[in-house]
Amino acid sequence: MDDGAVDRQAIHEELERARTTFHRLLDGATDADLRQRTEGTRWTNGQLLFHMLFGYILIRPLLALLRVFGRLPPRASRVFAGGLNAATRPFDAINYLGPLGGARVLGRRRMGTLFDRVITWQHRRLDAERESDLALAMHYPTRWDPFFQDVMTIADLYRYPTQHFDFHRRQLTLTDDRC
Repeated sequence: MDDGAVDRQAIHEELERARTTFHRLLDGATDADLRQRTEGTRWTNGQLLFHMLFGYILIRPLLALLRVFGRLPPRASRVFAGGLNAATRPFDAINYLGPLGGARVLGRRRMGTLFDRVITWQHRRLDAERESDLALAMHYPTRWDPFFQDVMTIADLYRYPTQHFDFHRRQLTLTDDRC
């Protein structure tokens, strides 16, 4: 948009597309499908679906961090992001192990319910954001995720989980995951 305003409707549409896709994938998969290996990861389809859900769950704490660091001098978030980048190895281990148990603990029904709750929360939160807050920015640990940019705004954070979701969707080995 020319005036610098964030296209909230586009973000809402991305969130709804992800919700619809998540439910189609989850509801259309058999238990055997969910136990199948994925392409390019060490996870099963069920574990990768949990990881995709977790990308949306993380937005709440990431927004809280950005609201703090976005009001501090940029050097503060640069140092913080540098520290997180230095801790990439432990992060990668936790990032891998979390879905191993998360998918099993939540199960199919609760993953679907939680996905709906998280998306509903993000819709409400996005609608409540002041335009000025959407422009708050901080540095991010670019080694943690290929979709983290060096500097991200609150508006960028609302788009991040769907970028993450779309990337991992292509790794699922469910029969209709590319529709």
